[in-house]
Amino acid sequence: MQEDFVIWDIPPSDVISSYVLSDSSGENFYLVSDSCLSHYIIVLIILCLAAGNIHGELEKVKHGTGFIFGGASSAYQYEGAAFQHGKGPSIWDTFTREHPEKIADHTTGDIADDFYYVFKGDIALMKEIGLDFFRFSISWTRILPKGKISGGVNQKGITFYNNLINELLSQGLKPFITLFHWDVPQALEEEYGGFLSQNIVDDYRSYVDVCFKEFGDRVKYWVTINEPNSFTIGGYVTGIEAPGRCSNYIGNCTYGNSGIEPYIVGHNLLLSHATAVKLYKEKYQESQMGEIGISVQSYWDLPKYQTVASIKAAFRGLDFRFGWFVDPIIFGDYPEIMRVLVGTRLPIFTESQSKMLKGSLDFLGVNYYTARYADDSTSSSSVNLSYTTDSLVNLTTEKDGIPIGQPTAADWLFIYPRGIRELMLYVKKKYNNPPIYITENGVDDNDSLPNQKALNDSLRIKYYHCHLSNLLKAIRAGVDVRGYFAWSFLDNFEWESGYTLRFGITYVDYKNGLTRYLKSSAFWFKNFLQKENVIRSKPLLYQDSN
Repeated sequence: MQEDFVIWDIPPSDVISSYVLSDSSGENFYLVSDSCLSHYIIVLIILCLAAGNIHGELEKVKHGTGFIFGGASSAYQYEGAAFQHGKGPSIWDTFTREHPEKIADHTTGDIADDFYYVFKGDIALMKEIGLDFFRFSISWTRILPKGKISGGVNQKGITFYNNLINELLSQGLKPFITLFHWDVPQALEEEYGGFLSQNIVDDYRSYVDVCFKEFGDRVKYWVTINEPNSFTIGGYVTGIEAPGRCSNYIGNCTYGNSGIEPYIVGHNLLLSHATAVKLYKEKYQESQMGEIGISVQSYWDLPKYQTVASIKAAFRGLDFRFGWFVDPIIFGDYPEIMRVLVGTRLPIFTESQSKMLKGSLDFLGVNYYTARYADDSTSSSSVNLSYTTDSLVNLTTEKDGIPIGQPTAADWLFIYPRGIRELMLYVKKKYNNPPIYITENGVDDNDSLPNQKALNDSLRIKYYHCHLSNLLKAIRAGVDVRGYFAWSFLDNFEWESGYTLRFGITYVDYKNGLTRYLKSSAFWFKNFLQKENVIRSKPLLYQDSN
């Protein structure tokens, strides 16, 4: 059954957040659940209104302030050539070989999209669509095969990325480069445990120094680390991603401690980030005139119930996932609630480290895909310590059997476009409105779809349409959003999902020579970026129903 909704023209005084929807005329509506008027639950349907003028206004933003559009990728998910031309192994090369059972289709990224060899054709497609930027990551072990300067610099790796950058520029696109996207050098993992050791900070500094020196004259945007929170949770809490560490009461892992290791790894990631930013600003920024930041993933957490406990749980959830990394970078230390709940398991920054961290960004990258309901779990009693339970928050994707948004092929992704707007407003208020780039946003299809249906990806078009509409509302509200990157330009190796999920706006035929085909969403972007009025349609509605 569907819930009925009451429209209020004045928001009830105890509605906690500004859950305001506007139609194309600009009139505001406040929606609350008719079935629980006493506590005003957040809306369970996803509305995408104000569709009529999104194109014109985003074009104004794009051309008036340099707003950029691009496609996003990462080295392990795209490049292939895993052991060719001097590249050393990363933890993902090892993980997919030693634990094929942890990859949905038992595959690897050995070939992936073969981007290493066919990037010129892919860049031609990007140009055809009209993208401004291409966001890609540099493979640490393609530059330093053993992870360290002392292990030698791989000149063939330098040549590859020089060729990639130069080809982008020659075709009218610009690079937006991530320095670390989860592919820790296997040699460093074996030597001292990778990011479990603070030794990695110096080795990471040496690696990024090479990148700044070799490529920085043509690169204006650097991301130090992609989704440090996701890397830490997948690799050291649940163990479902490389390096596959967790407590045995959490998952099927040989080694790990889900209540201690995530905080050590997160700490060393933050120190690595701050060290890279310090190096860039002191040695390169003045001459290269670029910017440097970090990309952090977040859900938007909605209170499951309109109670004080549930609302507090939603904010704790944001602190433990997003604030875990953003608070130290903005304020110099972890969120206070993490200090209280994690206690001595949460490392302490020295005074000099805190000073180095505070303000260590020119922009904040935000990766948004979906939302969660948050409820209080302080009454639960778990004797097993874990990052998952430390926050005392229970995150779910449904309430009373109704999903938070339209389900997709991925079991974790439910379509909730409003979340990107709410997250932007949250960042503006809590972190003093830093410059923001949406460095990832996208939706998946199942690989089992027939080719024609996969190419006619109308759901993806609606997803982008509604998220851009909500992003525009955030910009109207004063959020300093400067660019947007779709995840992803190509279908690719989606980590533990292997090739079973397709996020690309370009179809990759893995059964027939990796041939590329532009999906309908790619043509939608092409038309949008070429100023055609393809987005002037009736308001779109996502609605949960049985």
